[in-house]
Amino acid sequence: MNVHSYQAPWGKTLRWMSALTVVLVLAVALPVVFKIQLAPVGWLVALLLPGAALFIVRGYALEPGVLAIRRLLWTTRLPLSGLSSAEVSPNVMRGSLRLFGNGGMFSITGLFRNRALGNYRAFVTDLTRTVVLRFPKRTIVISPENPERFVAEISSFALALPVFK
Repeated sequence: MNVHSYQAPWGKTLRWMSALTVVLVLAVALPVVFKIQLAPVGWLVALLLPGAALFIVRGYALEPGVLAIRRLLWTTRLPLSGLSSAEVSPNVMRGSLRLFGNGGMFSITGLFRNRALGNYRAFVTDLTRTVVLRFPKRTIVISPENPERFVAEISSFALALPVFK
């Protein structure tokens, strides 16, 4: 089986957002944990870090007919059938509204909306390396280490697609 893998490097925004969030979560959670109090809010906040870590995007793989998004403990597989275009579009998430998901604690994942894309699903770690995958009924945004190479190679993994720029 022919598989092409891509790392999911963290951009500056994700590094800063993750660091800030970790500091804030620890500032709230550590006093509760060390006092061994069962304050429900403190324990819930303490569980945010390991919970968010589970959804880290570690990388992407192009497999025949499938985009595999590698997480910490599992892989999300998205079929490429019906893919109508793939294009490198840096900062395409600018001005987005998060409808559901994670906006910067170890990854930017979930459902988002903006004027340029409408509703879309994101699996992003670097806002400056974004690639937009358009399907008839959905749009997906990812951020592979080499967006141009990813777009050039995706046609060989999707069913009978031309190369998109």
